[in-house]
Amino acid sequence: MAAAAATDSTLETAAPVRFDAAWLAARLRVLLGTVRGRRLCVAYSGGVDSGALLAALATLRARERFVLRALHVDHRLQPQSAQWARHARLLARRLRVPCRIIELTIQPRRGESLEAAARAARYRALAGQLAGDELLLTAHHQEDQFETMLLALLRGSGVRGLAAMRALTARGHTWLLRPLLPVTRAQLEQYMRGRGLDWSEDPSNADQRFDRNYLRQTVLPLIRQRWPAAAATAGRSAAHLAEAQALLGALAGASLQPARDGAALRVSALRRLPLPQRRNALRQWIGERGLQLPDHRRLREICGPMLASKDDALPRVSWRGGELRRYADRLFAFDAAAAANPRPPERWDWRAQPWLALAGGGALGLVCDRHGDVRLSALPRLLSVHQRRGGERLHASAGRVALKDVLQVQGLAPWERAAVPLIMHSGRIIAVADLWLDPAYRAAGAAALERGRFRWRRGGAQRDDCD
Repeated sequence: MAAAAATDSTLETAAPVRFDAAWLAARLRVLLGTVRGRRLCVAYSGGVDSGALLAALATLRARERFVLRALHVDHRLQPQSAQWARHARLLARRLRVPCRIIELTIQPRRGESLEAAARAARYRALAGQLAGDELLLTAHHQEDQFETMLLALLRGSGVRGLAAMRALTARGHTWLLRPLLPVTRAQLEQYMRGRGLDWSEDPSNADQRFDRNYLRQTVLPLIRQRWPAAAATAGRSAAHLAEAQALLGALAGASLQPARDGAALRVSALRRLPLPQRRNALRQWIGERGLQLPDHRRLREICGPMLASKDDALPRVSWRGGELRRYADRLFAFDAAAAANPRPPERWDWRAQPWLALAGGGALGLVCDRHGDVRLSALPRLLSVHQRRGGERLHASAGRVALKDVLQVQGLAPWERAAVPLIMHSGRIIAVADLWLDPAYRAAGAAALERGRFRWRRGGAQRDDCD
């Protein structure tokens, strides 16, 4: 996908906003350069925020010539959730926007809040539905940004956390857009009422047991009484911090370059970095792997004792949301909780969805490659992706062989072997990530246009699709 037309530091301004379709069109041009010919997908809850975003985009669609659809996630956590889904679909139909309902079953991991589990499951589900170069848009607004900054401050976050939400964020093989960050909720309500559109209200938004709701219902009204423009000025601070974070990110990228070793980092290269630079680089790398960042104490432990230990010590540092393990001179990051809780098989229509976001983190793709080893014409369109359970056997040219024997010669750390995705059809393993392929599906003698290659991205998908 082409680079964005502007960096985040240029996006939030002090100019007053009057939200309507014309303002949104100008905003999208700043973010993307052009929307003509693009495919836009709105994460549509049925609330006032996403309703206003969807309605304004529907007004622009014909003039700006883009494709628009909506995805509504039913978490099934409230008795009214099916009713909200029906209402969302009805409003989308009124706007002549296709809307798909995704039903989820939320199962929090040990120590994980229901709110966090629902958010993670929602983003996984949305990412799994995106096709090709489709862009995902959410309706986070000015007050959402202010709440995010305050929560980050109360958690003791650094520059990355205080920069809060960015208007344009790379996510897997696509981009996540938050075009409404300069807009207030009141402006969105005014837009919906002016067009005679209604919306659903989730009653859990009033539950002050949740930190964000407590801020919204109790703290922010007092702040606005004294400082009416607090949310707008905090948004400018977030933009300044995002600019500072971009500079730190560039430094981290340069620091990580000599240390990268596939999905791992070389410990010997990290040791050569000054301590502040080492911490900055590791924060960047852990974030790249899609994991929550460790707290300050655990980051100190990683940068100090863990990297200083002997090569045969096999140290590990765990925190809620991630784990680092060391294997000889290589450092690995992964979601230990996901590995400990096997997920059900995932269905994969690889022609409609070239990249599949894996529930345990990372992504699996099938890309066009004229020199690839996969014969696409022989491959079933609908595959299933499984986690390893032990005892699997593969159909090799010389007969059946044990999967564990194949993995042992690949140079993978023990925990990488446990996380490797198995691509199956009708109970038979067709491929083991991008490490092994069933001879029956090899591209021997196939024309260049009939060839492809599996790709396993441990830290997120990259665009490179088969049409």
